[in-house]
Amino acid sequence: MAKKKIQVDDRWYVLATFAHPEEQPQVLKNDETFAMFDRFGDIAALMPGQEGLYHNDTRYLSHLELTINGARPLYLGSSTEHANSLLAIDLMNPDLTVDGKVALPKGTLHVFRTKMLWHGACYEQLRFSHHGEEAATVRVELSFDGDFIDLFEVRGMQRTQRGERLLPEVSDAEVVLPYQGRDARARRTRIHFEPRPRSIDAGRASFDLRIDPGEEHFIYCTVSCECQGEPAPQVLPYAAALEANAAARSQSQDARCVLETSNPLVNLWLERSVSDLAMLTTELPSGPYPFAGVPWYSTTFGRDGILTAMEYLWVDPSLARGVLGFLAATQATEFDPERDAEPGKILHEARASEMAHTREIPFGRYYGTVDATPLFLVLAAAYWHRTGDEKLMRSIWPNLLAALNWIDRYGDVDGDGFVEYARKSKDGLTQQGWKDSQDSVFHKDGQLAEAPIALCEVQGYVYQGKKMMAGMARALGETALAQQLDEQADTLQRRFQSAFWSDELGTYALALDGAKQRCEVLSSNPGHCLWSGIAASGHAQRMIDGLMGPAFNSGWGIRTIAQAQPRYNPMSYHNGSIWPHDNALAAAGMARYGRNEEAVRLLTSLFDASLHFDLHRLPELFCGFPRREGAGPTLYPVACSPQAWAAAAPFAILQGCLGLELGVGEVCLHTPRLPPFIDWLRLTRLGLPGASCDLLLQRHERSVGVEVLRKDAGVKVRVVA
Repeated sequence: MAKKKIQVDDRWYVLATFAHPEEQPQVLKNDETFAMFDRFGDIAALMPGQEGLYHNDTRYLSHLELTINGARPLYLGSSTEHANSLLAIDLMNPDLTVDGKVALPKGTLHVFRTKMLWHGACYEQLRFSHHGEEAATVRVELSFDGDFIDLFEVRGMQRTQRGERLLPEVSDAEVVLPYQGRDARARRTRIHFEPRPRSIDAGRASFDLRIDPGEEHFIYCTVSCECQGEPAPQVLPYAAALEANAAARSQSQDARCVLETSNPLVNLWLERSVSDLAMLTTELPSGPYPFAGVPWYSTTFGRDGILTAMEYLWVDPSLARGVLGFLAATQATEFDPERDAEPGKILHEARASEMAHTREIPFGRYYGTVDATPLFLVLAAAYWHRTGDEKLMRSIWPNLLAALNWIDRYGDVDGDGFVEYARKSKDGLTQQGWKDSQDSVFHKDGQLAEAPIALCEVQGYVYQGKKMMAGMARALGETALAQQLDEQADTLQRRFQSAFWSDELGTYALALDGAKQRCEVLSSNPGHCLWSGIAASGHAQRMIDGLMGPAFNSGWGIRTIAQAQPRYNPMSYHNGSIWPHDNALAAAGMARYGRNEEAVRLLTSLFDASLHFDLHRLPELFCGFPRREGAGPTLYPVACSPQAWAAAAPFAILQGCLGLELGVGEVCLHTPRLPPFIDWLRLTRLGLPGASCDLLLQRHERSVGVEVLRKDAGVKVRVVA
């Protein structure tokens, strides 16, 4: 019988239509603004690309280039400093000729270029230092433009209509590039220079610099993003903006646990992860929220925010508080099929670009995710257990009840006991789990599954959410609800075993399709069932052995789909690639079932991979090719980097290795283990907010010694073998 052809919708696929430059873009982000530059600090105009200055998914600056006497400076080096908030670039002049003779030899002028984002503006300082023996006069030019295209256009979408670019406004030290959008919003790129240029027009500012030996000369350029309906950026002098940024960073650092190890490379890895999370986190009225990733997902995502906050909960619970506050405030309260919204459902993503406002994309406020709602319950209960913040729980209690109602009433429409999805929006996502590419759910013959689809990991999230909510409800005096949730969770766990377990595969099926047929594919999704605790103990041991075997484990981590499975492709987005957060949840799940050593192996794999990535930064995903001696992992060409749940992954895996559980005033370590490349680990201010302790963990051959260095009154530290 011929296979039935299922039509797939790939409109939200991120196109890769051109080769990227060899180097990774330099990335900055602050709140709703992010920027991507080449290694010179420029934004290229000659080649299509993703570089630019973006605000709320609109590119306000699409070209920026620095020249000296018409020539591009020579590159020396670059780095991101001040915990990812400052991009610093070292350049020098090339040989500059006049009438065919070298008038200024290369390396006479050092150009130190720094960039920083702060509250809707990009601040740039250019410092020219003269290291020659004679006075020099040079012409410095900055050329610029802003195209105001939507991020979804950068991703590859074609628009039949666009807004109107208006005539630039030019004054003696400033250029304004205006744009009138189809969403009736006026947007303006304001480019201000200090000192006043010698000449300025709609696309270029020129400066004549005369510098004596040993002197320095400064030029400042500030680009602010203005949008009708938003508060105008309050532009500061460069030094004042730098100081304000530093003060904000210092305040956030004092509120979290600090990790230090014996291995400087591990410290760089963890520091990069902390810095990436700080950069991606935006301060919303409801609190801090980790935007998912740069460039494609620099906005609020429900699932991504929840899992990032869960991974980082033991280090800094304030992130979880902010995520819960925002998702409660944006929870759906009515039916809206065009947004896949139903009462009680938790947000998938929210965007504020022109195409979102005009409904050219459905993601202005979109609810097409099946897992964010049960995960909202998991995060709420985990945060309460970690902090005892009863005030927040009382304030969002109606939201938690609404989420429970969605699970039972709308998530399980056919009443079979499993939560499934089928999109209602004609423009929404076809697949609505974390593997949301159009070809990610299929049968063992490669045929795509038909909706409604019940994913295995989603049933685990529901089980976990109800179990954890039951514990919190009981503590808050809601005993009847607690008993009901416990019973529902136990029933789900029993039914899950018979419906999803495949003895042939030695793991749970990826999903049940609309006909309740198993998708019997070896996928990483059941690793999340270990994390949630829905897996039966006997099944779990066999699953872990499979996940750590060569079909899944490339040597750099666990693949999303095992080798030799249908649709396996190590270069695909979801069908054979390696995702750090996916590995983190699997590792935490392995530790839950007493397999801390396997968690250590996964920590080792991802640490080894990080040594090959730029800035020690784990990207959103990378290719699943087998590890080869002397070679590093293979990059996925359009992966977000940084990505929030990838940045938080090392902390979740480390927590699994240590068997670490935190409650109010209690620290417990279950059979802690450290990898061979970490001799000792110091945890400072473990337990914040509130009472905390400092611990020193020392690795021995078959165990880890735990020394309490400091402990506030009321804190208990336990080690369970």
